[in-house]
Amino acid sequence: MAPEEAKKRIGSLSSELKHHNYNYYVLAMPTISDFDFDKKLEELTALEKQFPEFADPDSPAKRVGGFITKAFITVKHRWPMLSLGNTYSEQDLLDFDQRIRKAIGDNFEYVCELKFDGLSISLTYRQGQLLRAVTRGDGIQGDDVTTNVRTISTIPKKLHGGGYPDDFEIRGEVFMHLKAFERLNAERIENEETPYANPRNFASGTLKMQDSSEVAKRPLDCFLYFLYTEKPLFKTHWESLQAVKEWGFQTNVHSRLCSDINGVLKFIDYWDKNRFGLGYDIDGIVIKVNNYQQQEELGFTAKSPRWAIAYKYKAAEVQTELLSVSYQVGRTGAVTPVANLKPILLAGTIVKRATLHNADEIEKRLKLHEGDWVYVEKGGEIIPKIIKVNLEKRKPGAKPILYQTTCPACGTPLERKEGEAAFYCPNEEGCPPQIVGKMQHFIGRKAMNIDGLGDETIETLYQKDLLHKISDIYDLHLHSDQLKQLERFGEKSINNMLEGIEKSKQMPFEKVLFGLGIRYVGETVAKRLAAHFKNIDRMAAASFEELNAVEEIGDRIAFSVQEYFGNEKHKAEIEKLRAQGLQFVSEEKEVKLASNVLSGKTFIISGVFEKYSRDELTQIIEQNGGKMVSSISAKLNYLVAGDNMGPAKLEKAQKLNIPIISDDELLEMIG
Repeated sequence: MAPEEAKKRIGSLSSELKHHNYNYYVLAMPTISDFDFDKKLEELTALEKQFPEFADPDSPAKRVGGFITKAFITVKHRWPMLSLGNTYSEQDLLDFDQRIRKAIGDNFEYVCELKFDGLSISLTYRQGQLLRAVTRGDGIQGDDVTTNVRTISTIPKKLHGGGYPDDFEIRGEVFMHLKAFERLNAERIENEETPYANPRNFASGTLKMQDSSEVAKRPLDCFLYFLYTEKPLFKTHWESLQAVKEWGFQTNVHSRLCSDINGVLKFIDYWDKNRFGLGYDIDGIVIKVNNYQQQEELGFTAKSPRWAIAYKYKAAEVQTELLSVSYQVGRTGAVTPVANLKPILLAGTIVKRATLHNADEIEKRLKLHEGDWVYVEKGGEIIPKIIKVNLEKRKPGAKPILYQTTCPACGTPLERKEGEAAFYCPNEEGCPPQIVGKMQHFIGRKAMNIDGLGDETIETLYQKDLLHKISDIYDLHLHSDQLKQLERFGEKSINNMLEGIEKSKQMPFEKVLFGLGIRYVGETVAKRLAAHFKNIDRMAAASFEELNAVEEIGDRIAFSVQEYFGNEKHKAEIEKLRAQGLQFVSEEKEVKLASNVLSGKTFIISGVFEKYSRDELTQIIEQNGGKMVSSISAKLNYLVAGDNMGPAKLEKAQKLNIPIISDDELLEMIG
């Protein structure tokens, strides 16, 4: 390759890999497979070795981990959290074995461990108590997530027995079991929230949540696998694994001590065939030299130990025939295409369907034709996806598959909003899946939680012309004679249902708001909006800027809320529900003042803070007599600014000469 061409390619690869690193570590939403990422990284590493003059000082080839988020305190690792060299090749493992033998001779053992597809964590214990939990971050420093980690039941807060040092670190992997992932992701889909691609992303997103009470609701787990102490306690890694079990740590039962590379290869082969029978995801096997003294002799490169390597499995992939494409209509009108496949065994389960996401996936990326043979991948994905088409098997004259232009349920022309990938059916008042879906969402466990009224019952009552909109649920008591005529509707079940409907009128405002099914207003956003505006009327009258000023409410949500309340039919529906006695006002919680230092002063908080969440800062201001307002005006006294605050807010505050203070300056004002 010519130098100029190499320079251009190095720049392109560096930029692309940095972007993928950000998606993986910060957003927990990767857009590329591990295999493809590793191949690009290999190419970049080789090019930088050949053309060192063009290497970026911050090259992804030199990075160990990801990025530091702004939401947590940054902590420097006592021992750097290096990443492992990895390979997909058996020959590379044999070469690794030869390098070890040349360096330390033939008298050594390997420890083989499953490579969990989760989030690396470092735990510090002092005098038997959990002191701190820190993520990998960039390998040198990471995020302090101690509060969240304390919610993980398998991580001991206090150690058992004795024999452990006063001060040590132990490293491991936080992960989510597949069944928990499936259940939680199903809830996200039901709430019209973007589902996580795989358990690793869900675990990562959960561990970086700012509200530990929300973290506690999601069942995370953790395996521990490496001990760090100032003075060596054990001669081998295998001994340390047995010891930490006695202290109360959960290690993985499938780890094995192998006397040579042949044992390692057998272990790898066994788990390649049996990994899909586990209740959690693994993406490979980690191989470590067992003896600590030999590890020390082998040493480290700049980014990884020479005494360990990871063998990575390729994602499970099969080839099958595309039978048809069908379309599903969600409660918000989003139309999702699904590939119907010739049934085939993949990663231990029979696959008949695969997600196709949107029109661009069908027409631009895959360029699907009728009767195509496609490659389907599961890997870390729970929902199988089509990764590519086998063009060699395409039938002559096969027609391209074009995304449907009308709603499959009601025939209305579909619409696509600017900047969105999905098409929507705008006929929300007359499209059956939307009508039924909205009512099913409203009665759901996380919304009104109406006992005695389930999804099938809603479907039946809609078909029997007894329900057409949410408010009709509260008129069902007027149709008791008609209800008794329906199959499987006995007097007891009808009474239970009507009692459940009546009881739901006491559900708090945030639950009612979530139940209304406003697009992008999930459970957490509903809580934020209810807490901020206190009642439905203030929210309905709020300007875009006032909505945007609420924590976690971006442009997309603000536009959606405004659009919802701009619809007269929605307003009429809310009035019917209000007349039935539903709660559209938040209970006011009495604020006990710590002082009156901020009395008469108004505040807006914007951005992200290291020491406090925005809710905590709001509480501090109100407890000291200050008042929170929702929009920037000349009457505002202070803007409390953190990292990544909106440029529009900053510009407006500067134009009006409003004092901009930090969280530390706010605390100084309180004294």
